[in-house]
Amino acid sequence: MHNELCEKLGIEFPIFAFSHCRDVVAAVTNAGGMGVLGALAFTPEQLELEITWIEDQVKGRPYGVDVVIPASHVGSGIEEVGDLMPKLQDMVPQQTLEWIDEVLDELGVAPLPEGASTDDDAGSGGMMGGGLLGWTTATSAPQVEVALRHDISLLVNALGPPPKEVVDAAHDHGVMVAALVGRADQAEKQVAQGVDIVVAQGTEAGGHTGEIATMVLVPEVVERVSPTPVLAAGGIGSGKQMAAAMALGASGVWTGSIWLGVAESNTGPESMQRLFEASARDAVRSRSLTGKPARMLRNEWTMAWERDDCPGTLPMPLQFMATQKARARMARSRPELFAMPVGQIVGSMKQVRTTKQVVLDMVQEYIETVEKMSGGLAGE
Repeated sequence: MHNELCEKLGIEFPIFAFSHCRDVVAAVTNAGGMGVLGALAFTPEQLELEITWIEDQVKGRPYGVDVVIPASHVGSGIEEVGDLMPKLQDMVPQQTLEWIDEVLDELGVAPLPEGASTDDDAGSGGMMGGGLLGWTTATSAPQVEVALRHDISLLVNALGPPPKEVVDAAHDHGVMVAALVGRADQAEKQVAQGVDIVVAQGTEAGGHTGEIATMVLVPEVVERVSPTPVLAAGGIGSGKQMAAAMALGASGVWTGSIWLGVAESNTGPESMQRLFEASARDAVRSRSLTGKPARMLRNEWTMAWERDDCPGTLPMPLQFMATQKARARMARSRPELFAMPVGQIVGSMKQVRTTKQVVLDMVQEYIETVEKMSGGLAGE
């Protein structure tokens, strides 16, 4: 299990854990893996505090930061958040806003009290620019700057190749760069951009994901970009699944959903119970959150966006902005309608474990699986 990639990054196990929860990130790193903090929902000031806290906990052990710099999005040519927000808000169709209000009324979601702030109630972590997360060039750039001021070991990007200047800046700081892909041709573009590690994310994964399954995608990507190391992602939360990923040529695994159900997670008790009760079929791909396909738990809100009367989802980042008020209303009166990004591994999540126990269970099961396979091949 301990391989060349582990040596480069200074980790014991090639288990990479994406989480928006700093406690999980620190716990995975301290257990011998690589915790990676999702920076998306944090303002630069908040991100500074989160990273500083993680560093105090891991005491020099390696960790990473994940940002989202889409290859394309509405308003991509506007560099200042102050200029971006008013122009984007004008692009949100009134028809869509009116339809959203109608659906919320049908679902029994109470209106916001007069004067209530949508920023405070939308579960955003204090959305950058008022209703806009860090998935535009203008909002992600400050997050990269904050991350590179710290002693991170890995900078990760999703939704397209990171800009060349970001890759170069990371390398100048001695930081390796990883990026998520859903197709083999995307992997080639990432490597051409200077990315050091490719994360091949199958459709089983939570959040933004493509259409190709992990079992098919991983060997395709490995063949295309070798000797660049590849991490397998999507539907991985056990040692058996990790062994399968490594057998396909991966140098490690990228995990996410499994950490929503650990003791250190900031997942609320009601939300965690919904996760434990869900099956793999309940994790569906929907454009309702961001306008791009993202896997999340199905509910009345996600299903409404599939109705015939739906005016259609909007391109990123307009969809997220259009639904900001809706999220605030749901948070107050019907939080079970909140979009919960999670992968199909949710069907195997049935009880709370500590982060350290999840890591150790994966390692132990991986070893047992590899030994069993080796014994079978030897005719034992």
